[in-house]
Formats: sequence, structure tokens, C-alpha cells
Amino acid sequence: MKIFSWITKDTNINFMKPRVYTYTLSALMVLMSVLLIAFKGFNYGIDFSGGILIEVASENKINLEQVRKELSTLSLDDLSLQTIGEDGDQLMIRAQTKEADEDSQREAIVQIKNKLGSSYEYRKIESVGPQVGDELKRAGVLASVIAIIAICIYIWVRFEWQFALGGLIGLFHDVLITVGLLSLFDMDISLTTVAAVLTLAGYSINDTVVTYDRIRENLRKFRRMPQIDLLNKSINDIFSRTILTSLTTMLAAAALFVLGGDVLRSFSFTILWGIIIGTYSSIYISAVFLNNFDLKKIQEDKEREDAANPFGNV
Repeated sequence: MKIFSWITKDTNINFMKPRVYTYTLSALMVLMSVLLIAFKGFNYGIDFSGGILIEVASENKINLEQVRKELSTLSLDDLSLQTIGEDGDQLMIRAQTKEADEDSQREAIVQIKNKLGSSYEYRKIESVGPQVGDELKRAGVLASVIAIIAICIYIWVRFEWQFALGGLIGLFHDVLITVGLLSLFDMDISLTTVAAVLTLAGYSINDTVVTYDRIRENLRKFRRMPQIDLLNKSINDIFSRTILTSLTTMLAAAALFVLGGDVLRSFSFTILWGIIIGTYSSIYISAVFLNNFDLKKIQEDKEREDAANPFGNV
């Protein structure tokens, strides 16, 4: 209860003080993400890589080595077996056929089922051709690029360029670090993961917009307040709202991560991490970045422009 009372009351935290350390931390995370993406790459799911995906369940704990030995006699490429679930009674089988066509994939599915026998329950069977996988990969990349460009245009139009630049830096910071973590932990990159990354981008920019609106409001109200104090006050003003919103959203994402199974693991992980990094960047990247500019002069210039052209925003 004390924690919740602390969150909901007015805070007076000096967010600007550790800005050198947070910038250093962010720079290291971005650098690590770039290196991971460049040298480690991604673990593409069945949506993008093509092939066969079969999920089976057994009444008893599955002997992974025995199953691998049985399936190794089949003409399959890139055979991958992974137990899922806490009891080890569920198994995910991934494979690609030597001939990448639908007939070969259907035949391979029949062969796998014949090898495993009727003692397994087949919970999921998917097959995606390599051409379809490449098309889905291109569509996923295109959708991500278009969405991020649209967000960039909105931010650039919505705010002065100094604010817009800070928001865009925070956005790319969040997306890049999140994608780097997906590479680090070998999370499946699928269409649902792309949807989660786009959701994270929207959440991050929404948090930044709320922070920026409060900063601009305080610029009009506290004209004589030192800039660092004004930025601290603005962040503290919306801090309880930010934390409560993040916590409630994280509870839902955490439930999906724990109980959603392997199918939703990448999606829920991306959302869960995205909430954390989005909250962090809205304060320590986007808001703190504004201290590099004379915000009071920017506000005065804007007010003079509005006074000279009162119908400019209609």
C-alpha cells in the first residue's frame, strides 16, 4: 500500500540529474543492438522463413533425443525440436523440406506423423512455402516502415522541430533496442512480433506526446522558472499517471507472457519490454533531450508568430 500511495502522490524527483549516465546507458544499448542485428541476425518464424511447424503433446514427458533420432531418418532440412511447457510434455517441431513446394511439405507432415505414431496429440500443424514467407517478410518490413514514417510526420507537424527531433530519437531508440533484444534472446520474428513492435512504437510516442504537452503548458505558466527545474516539474507532474498506466498495461502483458504459451511468447515479450523502454525513453531521452535548447525562446517565438498570424492554425 505504501508503494501505491507513493506513486499516486505528487513526486519531486530530480530526473535531470543522472542524464549523463542515462545517455551513456542508452548509447551502449543501441550499440549492442546494432551489433546483434548485424552479426547475429534474427530467428525468423515459420511466417517468414517458410517450412513446417508442428506442435504435439504427450501424456508423459517427451524424450527429446529419441524423437530427434526417429525424425533424423527423414529427408528434412534444418530440423529443430524444442520442448515447450513446464512439464516437458509438449514439443514443437520445425523443419524444411529439400524440395520447397506444397506437395513436399504435405508429404513431410504425413511422414512425421507416421514416425511419431498415434501416442501424440497434434495441436498445431502449419506449412508455409518459401515464396509466401518472402512475401510476408517484405510486407511486414513495408508495414513497419510506413507506420514509423507516418508517426514521424505526425510528430513533426504536431510540435516544433526541437520537440519533434527529441520524439523521433526516442522512437528509434525504443524500436532499435527492442529489435536487438529479440535477436539476443532468439525470439521468433513473425507477423505477430511485427504487430507488437508497431504497438510499442505507438505506445512510446503517446507517452512522449503527453510529456511534451505538459512541458509546453508549463512553459506558458512558469516563465521565470529555470529550464532544468521546469523540465523536472513537468515530468513529475505526469509521473504518477505514466507509472500507473504502465503498470496496468504491464500486468496484462505479463499475464500473456506467463500463460500465453510459446505462440504468444515473442508478442508478449515485445509488449512487456516496450512498455518499460517506452516509459524510460519518454523521460530520459525525449524530455531530457530538450535541455539542449532554449525552450523559453522557442515558446516566445511561437507566441509572437501566433499573434502576428492569429488565423494560421485554423
